[in-house]
Amino acid sequence: MFLPHPVCDSLTPEQVRMWDAHFSPEAGGQRRPAIEEGIWRRTQEPGNRELSGWTEEESGRRRVVHYRLHYGLDRTQPMERLVLEDLYLFVSWLAPAAEIEAHRRELDKWLADGRWKPAGEDGSWRRGDLHVTINEYAVHPQDERADRDTPEGFASVDVTIRSEEYALTRAARNLPWDVLAGGMRVKEQRGNPTYAKDLSGLLDHLPFVVEAGCGTSIEAGIPPLHWLHEVYRVTARTGNDLTQGYAFTLAPADDILVKEVLTDTVRKVDDMVSMFRTVVLAEPTSAHRVLKALHDAGHMVGPVATHNFDRLFAKAGLPEAFMRRYDQRTPHMPFPDEAKALLVIGLHADRRAVQARARERGLPIFYLDTEGVTENGVHKPYLIEGAREGDIVVRSEATPALLHLAELLNVHI
Repeated sequence: MFLPHPVCDSLTPEQVRMWDAHFSPEAGGQRRPAIEEGIWRRTQEPGNRELSGWTEEESGRRRVVHYRLHYGLDRTQPMERLVLEDLYLFVSWLAPAAEIEAHRRELDKWLADGRWKPAGEDGSWRRGDLHVTINEYAVHPQDERADRDTPEGFASVDVTIRSEEYALTRAARNLPWDVLAGGMRVKEQRGNPTYAKDLSGLLDHLPFVVEAGCGTSIEAGIPPLHWLHEVYRVTARTGNDLTQGYAFTLAPADDILVKEVLTDTVRKVDDMVSMFRTVVLAEPTSAHRVLKALHDAGHMVGPVATHNFDRLFAKAGLPEAFMRRYDQRTPHMPFPDEAKALLVIGLHADRRAVQARARERGLPIFYLDTEGVTENGVHKPYLIEGAREGDIVVRSEATPALLHLAELLNVHI
């Protein structure tokens, strides 16, 4: 496995321009746009017993996954190509010591099967431009740091796969553990919102501000979050299953992520980078263009508070305020003084600070969301978590509802 690794073999001049404007290190409007990062921490606790398998006799397991992928353009070829420049993948297990010992034997087998070679006195392994280190602990250093107890009879093992000479800062290495220290996410208490057939109620609250989740991105062909859950083996879900309710991967013997990377490296890396390739190549939809027209007409104000790293709003010509952070500190959202409402599009849960600030300002909140997931012809409800009394919910995909709003406002696309 050698780097840079091709992600898209050729880009058109327009795609190169989009990269330079929205993803390059010099691009503004989003923190580190050429870096894709993800963190999952899954713990076995009474509060998540249905997904973690917690019982009085089965408690204390943990799995942490942290990845950072650095992308760039290779301009040495006749046509520019999108490449993966650096890779970092960290997987940590806390489990009964016998399971950790068995997993360690599996790791040795996978290293041999993948033809990794010893790389030095530090016990690392190497294949091409990638290095692997494996560390076992009776008590994990991060548990010592946090003064966190280790269950009796448990042990830990960390696997780090990184590109040559790639080094994270201490703060970056500690980030998943800082997230872990924040505890389990507490669900919002849903109230009884009012349902409406369309967004005509917004006409009495102009101009409005927009907060956007993944709904508009999915309409542009970008996979939903659960696709990454499959790539990084976060749950037992497979591609033909419904999205919600699948058990966490919490036994080392069930973790095939590291096996895939060690034994079929190129194919697995291709899996890992495919989301970003789709993001870079995605084009704004009619929903993005409608919002740009509404913004130009003065009916929408301020930047779009977005939790997406796809830059689709920026590509459509809209200012963005990037909200998604793993340290749980949502950046300041600049609500213009003239804003009269908040429109939340395709955002179900977890990223709640923008809506809390809107409520503090007395702004009514409108939700545009299908409130359900349909796969293989089966529909499963997926209700907005934080909707409350006085809020308005329109159950619709973004594009038709926004086009109808533009028609009501006599705004032409």
